[in-house]
Amino acid sequence: MEAECVFKRKFYAKLLKWKSESNGSTAALVEGARRIGKSTLCKEFAKNEYKSCIIIDFALVTKKVKDLFYNQLNDLDTFFMLLQTMFGVTLYERESVIIFDEVQKFPRAREAIKYLVADGRYDFIETGSLISIKENVKDIVIPSEERHFKMYPLDFEEFCWALGKKQLCEYIKQCFAKKEPLERTLHNDAMLVFKQYMLVGGMPQSVLAFIQSGKSFERADSAKRDILNLYRDDIMKIKARYRSKVLALFDQIPGLLSRHEKRVVFKEIAENSYAEQYEETFFWLSNSMISNECFLCADPNVGLSVNEDRGYIKCYLGDTGLLFSHAFDENELVEEEIYRQILEDKLGLNEGMFYENVIAQMLTANGYKLFFYTHYSEEKHRNDIETDFLISNNSKLKFKVFPIEVKSGRNYTTTSLERFGEKFKERIGSSYIIHPRNLTEKNGVLCIPPYMAMCL
Repeated sequence: MEAECVFKRKFYAKLLKWKSESNGSTAALVEGARRIGKSTLCKEFAKNEYKSCIIIDFALVTKKVKDLFYNQLNDLDTFFMLLQTMFGVTLYERESVIIFDEVQKFPRAREAIKYLVADGRYDFIETGSLISIKENVKDIVIPSEERHFKMYPLDFEEFCWALGKKQLCEYIKQCFAKKEPLERTLHNDAMLVFKQYMLVGGMPQSVLAFIQSGKSFERADSAKRDILNLYRDDIMKIKARYRSKVLALFDQIPGLLSRHEKRVVFKEIAENSYAEQYEETFFWLSNSMISNECFLCADPNVGLSVNEDRGYIKCYLGDTGLLFSHAFDENELVEEEIYRQILEDKLGLNEGMFYENVIAQMLTANGYKLFFYTHYSEEKHRNDIETDFLISNNSKLKFKVFPIEVKSGRNYTTTSLERFGEKFKERIGSSYIIHPRNLTEKNGVLCIPPYMAMCL
């Protein structure tokens, strides 16, 4: 079961917009990783916005209900009559919704959406994880009557709302818009909340455990480890030949991110391996939304995707709180010493990977596909330009790219961004360094604290 919906989520507004615009012409397909709160939010939405609802959980449903999708689809009057009888719920035309929960477990129901939506009597919402995985769609015709929505863990602003810090968020947004630093005490408060977000993450069960226990990181960690075990169980159920590769990569994500360059070096995962062998592996992790992929963009020009190089990839975990629990043995965290080191900026080398992962998470939540850029200098025999992330305004006519570097320490240089600016100055909108200090401008680069990444 997912955590009770005690948190305000921005995704609710997306469902409201879908309901208003669709008027029954499409089903909403809500896709996301396990335990991010999909089912809970959709049930809450159904309860608030409809006269009645039927929730069919395909992880628990009886054979009788499943048989309806084989035997009664050619007679929808009987189909809906039996459905109402089985669930003891009265459906009202254009005022009721039927939720297919965990729809990936019964692809036949997803295929039936074509006919159910065309009938027009009721609204339909599908929720699930692993929806795009090949095993879950190989025997069905994917309905075109679906509107796809991706849902993520709580973002930083939603985490602030959960902690009762809404006014702090509004102040952060105002300062970003004006390019002004926060008042010193409030900056310190914002950094403390950000570090809590980095450690706890945005999985509802973890956040709930953290709040209900009086901010115990240990309680939050227990909830996260349960989720990580679920992910491992999902991986172990893969029937395809690449299961071992998915498991190997999942287990090595913390180690890969602890490297200076963060890139996946395939031969270090397994001897004599190369990128093409892992294409299905990354597809599985990305489409399960367990990971956020970041590809090399060889030429930051119009349409970053056009110039992506899939042979060079960084693989971030979808939730940074999960990464923290994944990276450290449970015994290392029991005394909460590592938590204290993070809160006091004393962890050192490993802290950089958590900063970079959380920024990847925040950019993904804002709707960006992730890219990075490097330039190798033949003269210097090393990379002389490295940007952690590239985002763009997606404009066809006035395309601009925004390079981002993430710095967990207080001392750093802007040399790499300056070189990037010289090389691509006609294409650059703004350049950003994300660092633990308050907002400042340095050599034409806007240096912002990490909590302001929500504003990008």
